[in-house]
Amino acid sequence: MTILDKIIAFKKQEVAKIKSEVPVKKLVASPNFKRTPISLKASLTEKGSTGIIAEFKRQSPSKGIINDKVSVTEVTNGYLDANVAAQSILTDTSFFGGTMADLMEARTINSIKPILRKDFVIDGFQIVEAKAIGADVILLIAACLTAEEIKNYGQLANDLGLEVLYEVHSQQDLDKISDLNNKIIGINNRNLKTFKVDLEHSMALAKQIPDSAIKVSESGISSPRIVTGLKELGFQGFLIGENFMKEENPGVSCKQFIDQIR
Repeated sequence: MTILDKIIAFKKQEVAKIKSEVPVKKLVASPNFKRTPISLKASLTEKGSTGIIAEFKRQSPSKGIINDKVSVTEVTNGYLDANVAAQSILTDTSFFGGTMADLMEARTINSIKPILRKDFVIDGFQIVEAKAIGADVILLIAACLTAEEIKNYGQLANDLGLEVLYEVHSQQDLDKISDLNNKIIGINNRNLKTFKVDLEHSMALAKQIPDSAIKVSESGISSPRIVTGLKELGFQGFLIGENFMKEENPGVSCKQFIDQIR
């Protein structure tokens, strides 16, 4: 059983429990459900965008604790000061140490940049939940969904006004997405089965994605030079978490990184 298999098996139990306790109508009644989401697509493509999607991430299955000292508030403020294009918040508790409360807290501070709810979506309930907690974007990981689920969940997100970051790691994943045009496609350089990172993935798979799509490179981006190289391959978004979060002050680290890209 791979790490991904373990995460998905646990996630199914977790979501079933929450669904039994929280009615959908309660989510729909939440104040955040009425807000108009901020567009990740617009933020990544606007003139002068840094393209950086900076992540709040306490721990991971492969690295253990990355940073459990800093607060969501200080990191969010730091990322906003650094002029990130968007923020990513992990809401998986068991494997990544995140919570939905983290995203809600970030949302109270960040009213100008899109927030991605980073989690393992295996049920439409989580998409309604994402809107209710203040997310603008959800993640759909092709490796743990069928082509039909990807299509249906993508449609549900769009119906709710949310955008979708479709995450792929292989050609097989890419083939599950029915129409790549105008979608936000994230290429994960980390193999979710082994958690090993290989930046060649972005370079190889990028050629299979049409120019009308917005390409995002995820994981393993450790220097501004890598971002510059990926931009030349047509990437407009760069999801970076560990590189900032491993530092004592992730916001300052992010700002220094962004200053070097320009």
